[in-house]
Amino acid sequence: MIVDQLRSGVLMPKLLSVKIKVPDDLAELRLPPGVNARLRTLLDRQSTGKKLNAAERQEAEGLVNLSELLTLLRLRAERAPRRKKPA
Repeated sequence: MIVDQLRSGVLMPKLLSVKIKVPDDLAELRLPPGVNARLRTLLDRQSTGKKLNAAERQEAEGLVNLSELLTLLRLRAERAPRRKKPA
């Protein structure tokens, strides 16, 4: 469906460029504690059978996507060759 909308011009892809400061130690690249706590709260509510409203579901999905992205970045950094710091 989305592919059809892109082809028909209904959805226009957008390029988003964001500059972020990456920690020297990418192992520390994680959700901030408060954001992680919010995600846990939403997921815990959902797993106990309480329904999330549409906004909460969207928030949870976005936070899960962000958490997964940070995990992939950490894993990629672990596999990448280490650069030597200038003396």
